[in-house]
Amino acid sequence: MNDPVNLVADIGGTNIRLARSDSSNTLIDIETYQCCDFSCLLDVIQCYLTEKKITAASINACLAIACPVDTDIISMTNLPWQFSQTELKKALKLNKLILINDYTAIAMAIPMLTDEQKVKIGGGKALSNKAIAVCGPGTGLGVANLLPIANKWYCFGGEGGHVDYAAIGDTEIKTLQYIQSVKPRVSYEQLLSGYGLEQIYQALLSIHHGDVLTKPTTQLTAKEISTKALDNTCSFCHQALDLFCKVLGSFAGNLALTMNTQGGVYIAGGIVPRFIDFLSESDFRLRFEAKGRMSSLNKEIATYVITEKQPGLLGASVYLNQVIA
Repeated sequence: MNDPVNLVADIGGTNIRLARSDSSNTLIDIETYQCCDFSCLLDVIQCYLTEKKITAASINACLAIACPVDTDIISMTNLPWQFSQTELKKALKLNKLILINDYTAIAMAIPMLTDEQKVKIGGGKALSNKAIAVCGPGTGLGVANLLPIANKWYCFGGEGGHVDYAAIGDTEIKTLQYIQSVKPRVSYEQLLSGYGLEQIYQALLSIHHGDVLTKPTTQLTAKEISTKALDNTCSFCHQALDLFCKVLGSFAGNLALTMNTQGGVYIAGGIVPRFIDFLSESDFRLRFEAKGRMSSLNKEIATYVITEKQPGLLGASVYLNQVIA
């Protein structure tokens, strides 16, 4: 009898990535599909299994998905897809089906990362078998914590990106006031995300015109803001990205204090890897370390940007292998 096939997936609102993995977490047959090309998750997975000629195999599957996974009925946040875990397992004739949150997958990948899959930005040496935190500005602000327990890694997720934003300094206070004029509550996600960067930019334009309640007419996307900031063609874009980095430093430093993350704090998501040099030269680490009496603690904690292209798939593989071991 052939050994079971390990199937892993990283499912977002736009793309779904599928791959096979082995006991050493090596990924093969990686494929990316556009979610809009399929009517449901079942169709995508069946397409992949058919293409790879493994429809008849015994399959253990771990799917990382960007939504809550603690009920049988799964409703995706950014897609009109809804399915039953029980029915999906039955329809695909899977030996085992495990669903995990996308940031659980990213967190589980971290202990496997090599120096080529991450970039260090300040701090001392990350200690092995110590708590790790990860946050990722993207569509939203994902957060997870990883703890070593009895020779295994356990991920503790949550909604840490939605904690109340704490402004530091006059510019941030005025930025907060601007966002408060359009949002009933301001969390860190309101600044540390794609639309968060756009809101920072809009706030800075309003501040420049002398009224934080004035809504500026200039509209730029997060990608346009970061591009103009990096090529120095717009001073407001540069200021917006600089403030973004400062706020990220404060937030990441808070995560470090919460879990005493001597294993490091990692930055994931689709935004920050585009401007690692800019982040490194910004006040990111200054704000990460600026924690009053606890500054000496944070100065020793390392920070990294994850550059691995498929952390979700890698983490899903690690999680699956840990379960079936």
